[in-house]
Amino acid sequence: MSKYAFITGATSGIGLATAKALAAGGYDLALAARNEGKLSSVKADIEKEFSVKVTPYVLDVREPEEIRKTVAACLAAFGAPDVLVNDAGLARGLEPYAETKEEDILQMIDTNIKGLFLVTRAFLPSMLERNSGHVVNLGSTAGLYAYAGAAVYCSTKAAVKTFSDGIRIDVIDSDIKVTTIQPGIVHTPFSEVRFHGDKKRAEAVYEGVDALHAEDIADIIAFAVSRPKRVQISDIVIMANQQATGFMVSKKKKQ
Repeated sequence: MSKYAFITGATSGIGLATAKALAAGGYDLALAARNEGKLSSVKADIEKEFSVKVTPYVLDVREPEEIRKTVAACLAAFGAPDVLVNDAGLARGLEPYAETKEEDILQMIDTNIKGLFLVTRAFLPSMLERNSGHVVNLGSTAGLYAYAGAAVYCSTKAAVKTFSDGIRIDVIDSDIKVTTIQPGIVHTPFSEVRFHGDKKRAEAVYEGVDALHAEDIADIIAFAVSRPKRVQISDIVIMANQQATGFMVSKKKKQ
């Protein structure tokens, strides 16, 4: 059977770029996201460009029952994944915590922490049984360097980092690898989601900055999962050239 990767958040940004990077490396794909129409389009595009099989799964990682059903179906069809990429995640708002909406707090926690934890939990026993596989969790520099207006988001990404470290300890006697990818500023739909669809405000985040591209992160993920069995890359921090910490960015002034 061909090697395959299961990727959440696979219809845009880093998730989509990672799907293409792994397809280029010969991986069949099981792609999960909430939007069925986008999944169908991504499936068609990738299968047209690469000689791989793409299986779409409509999944909201905030829903435990959906996770159980999706993973069960995937395991029945393909067995344990060679690579699991937990990419689904988001930020909401950029106001002080006292002004953060309760629904935004819960959405970030349910998606970034609970969803990632439960998807991993659903797949990990089968990976342990086969004694192989690579878990790649998308963290953020925000999990290393907190910044104003993002107390919840930064906390969720710090949780991803320590969760990955804990899982790596738990599977130390196996051949399973666990990698945390921690990008800095990447020009994706991330900010548009954060600002609830305000495109003008979202684009202002990237003005004057040569931000990373989703493909930059995808290339690094593809590199990490392609290392020999003896090599485990635990953490990778990737920042733009004019970025020093999570939200410390040098912007060029408009001429």
